[in-house]
Amino acid sequence: MDLMTHADRLRPVPFREILKAGRTISEFDACGWDINVSRQYLDEAAERALTEAVAEKDLPGAIDRLFSGETVNPSEGRAALHWALRAYETDFADADRVRTSSEAAEALASDIANGRKTAANGKPFKAIVHIGIGGSDFGPRLIADAFHDSRLPGVELRFCANLDPLDLELALDGLNPAETLVVGVSKSFGTEETLYNLSRARDWLRKDVSADWAKHFVLVTANPERATAWLEGADGLILDLPESVGGRFSIWSAGSVACSITLSSDVMKGFRDGAADMDAHVQNAPAHENAAIQLAMLDYWNASFMGFGARALLAYSRRLRLLPAYLQQLEMESNGKSVGPDGVGVGGSTTPLLWGGEGTIGQHSYHQWLHQSPSIVPAEFILAPGARSDDDGVTGLTAHALAQAEVLANGRTLEEIQQEEPELPAEIAAQKVHAGGRPSTFISTPVLTPQKLGSLIALYEHRTYLAGVLWGLNSFDQWGVERGKTMAGRLKPGGEGSNDPVTNHLIDMLRG
Repeated sequence: MDLMTHADRLRPVPFREILKAGRTISEFDACGWDINVSRQYLDEAAERALTEAVAEKDLPGAIDRLFSGETVNPSEGRAALHWALRAYETDFADADRVRTSSEAAEALASDIANGRKTAANGKPFKAIVHIGIGGSDFGPRLIADAFHDSRLPGVELRFCANLDPLDLELALDGLNPAETLVVGVSKSFGTEETLYNLSRARDWLRKDVSADWAKHFVLVTANPERATAWLEGADGLILDLPESVGGRFSIWSAGSVACSITLSSDVMKGFRDGAADMDAHVQNAPAHENAAIQLAMLDYWNASFMGFGARALLAYSRRLRLLPAYLQQLEMESNGKSVGPDGVGVGGSTTPLLWGGEGTIGQHSYHQWLHQSPSIVPAEFILAPGARSDDDGVTGLTAHALAQAEVLANGRTLEEIQQEEPELPAEIAAQKVHAGGRPSTFISTPVLTPQKLGSLIALYEHRTYLAGVLWGLNSFDQWGVERGKTMAGRLKPGGEGSNDPVTNHLIDMLRG
């Protein structure tokens, strides 16, 4: 029986019956994360068929190809060596060059944080403004927000990503140019939004710092020639962002140097160490215990066979409130595709829409839709308290996460409501029915540390890559993103314009 036949068989079966049908509790541990996948539209027969089908795709071989530096990005003829940025050691030259690029960034960060590298006036920097977009923004912003309570005293960190002029104006508001360092991150050093904001920041610094303005910039790029030209002959600092590291996989790179400067030194070290531990797990754990393989299998099953076109990420952790936005880029830019590297359509659905937010805050908005709308959206709970300083708070957070997952799965029938609340009018009782049948994954750890965040992000990276293998996609290119950039350039004054009548009408309207 093929996988679609199993999905068709299970789809109409009440979810409670599937859960009671004898499939044992399914969970595994990876680097201190407990991952429970028991609440899925799978019984023993379907799970066995899924395991057999996935075995044919040779995910262990795909893992070996990634870590041995083989070409896994055929569109650009490249390896994907982001994992080397956090490796304890590497055993071939290309990976070693990638690893040492992050070491150079850490050395510079230490010099700046400790006052050995100063502003043009010889004084320590008191503010860092990070300018980047996409993978050059989401990652550092996530780390900085997650461990805000580990920031060093006396140094402020701000971010700017948007092309809207207000974004930079807010980032610079109230800062003294003479004591501000600007970190610009662009792999190509051709990203429109980043160059626009960097140029405005350069004008802002020139007014105050004058000829020594370049001492207030750190540029992180894989294109040092462009960065050097942008510095106009001035002596600025340029850090390497290796070509074999994709933007959405660059959180471990020199692109996070602003975090290394402003956070206590153990944060970034622990973050990378945790990721290295997850790399070891993914390389060495057998398939049935391998967290990345098992989660990629579920993504494949839920999207391509069960037909679930979205997944809700519910992060019960203040430190992880920006994780949904980070993972949106990682997963949807990587696998939001329908054509494989051979130019042939892969057929069927691929990566789902990923959205979500911070628990318990989301319970007061979109959880209503998750529970009682006609749509079924699998949920992924991440329970990771940011601190255990108050038992009542952690107990409450845990209870809410557990309760939401249980109600999504089991629902509440009309009969149960009438038994529990016999006095209710029939129309009210009907409105209280929860259909249930919403599958979920429950990922938890006692407290979120830098190491745990590092291992979690690495897990999602590997899961994304392996899901791409299952769908037959190249997870390391992004032609959809590139097309939008090209079209925007054509629509600027002096560009080619558009052949689309609606676009031309909107241009005329916006010009007034």
